[in-house]
Amino acid sequence: MTLLGGALSPPPGRARIALALLFGATVHIVFAAAVLAMVVAMFFGMSRSLGAVPWPYAALTNALLILQFPIVHSLLLTAKGSGWLSRVLPVRYGRTLATTNYAIIASLQLLALFTLWTPSGIVWWQAEGLPFYALVTAYSMSWILLMKASFDAGAEVQSGALGWLSLLQDKKPVFPDMPTTGLFRVIRQPIYVAFALTLWTVPVWTPDQFALALALTAYCLAAPRLKERRFEKRYGDRFLAYRQRVPYAVPRLKDGPVRAVHISGVCGDDGKK
Repeated sequence: MTLLGGALSPPPGRARIALALLFGATVHIVFAAAVLAMVVAMFFGMSRSLGAVPWPYAALTNALLILQFPIVHSLLLTAKGSGWLSRVLPVRYGRTLATTNYAIIASLQLLALFTLWTPSGIVWWQAEGLPFYALVTAYSMSWILLMKASFDAGAEVQSGALGWLSLLQDKKPVFPDMPTTGLFRVIRQPIYVAFALTLWTVPVWTPDQFALALALTAYCLAAPRLKERRFEKRYGDRFLAYRQRVPYAVPRLKDGPVRAVHISGVCGDDGKK
């Protein structure tokens, strides 16, 4: 809200403002297109797409489309990847626009995956009647959970708005604090879990959807480990205390026995939280 409020009266600088608005329009248009492509393609079990590579070469092409997202997505989150994003054009504002550039690249990756996929033409099962409405409800709720988790994590970062809105106001991007509220009070990785749920609640099942769901679910379970290493390095004892308190991906049904653990900066001298 602070970012949006400041955008109403940005400091002078026509070139800077025009550049910020250009990147803002680009990131949000591409982001919306990627999300729409994902929702529609998976709803039909990846049975409808624009890819037309002849088989069996389509199998290799589809595999590359799946792999390119987690590989590049994870590499850009490393220290070297962050440095590269800071040097992407425009060089003068590369550091400020790093998060926006990251969101643009990630959105283009997803757009390529879900629009260039070559369907196998095989449909294993298609829900009808009550199961169809039940799965549509579950699919919709999974996307709502994903949006809620993204908002809890910091909508300005997840959507790519942080970079261009900061440039618009000619100031250094201020990242949100470590997320611990909302869905992050229940599990540590709600974004990845919600995305995995979207993969498995579709009303149409094909070999294509099954392969996609297996590959991206594995990524959703493994990739956050790297994220948590970065959080541990960045937030130290705060994250260690949070990690002990909140489960990784499966919510606790009931509270177990509480152990008093002394962690500097989080616990008092008496060892109590």
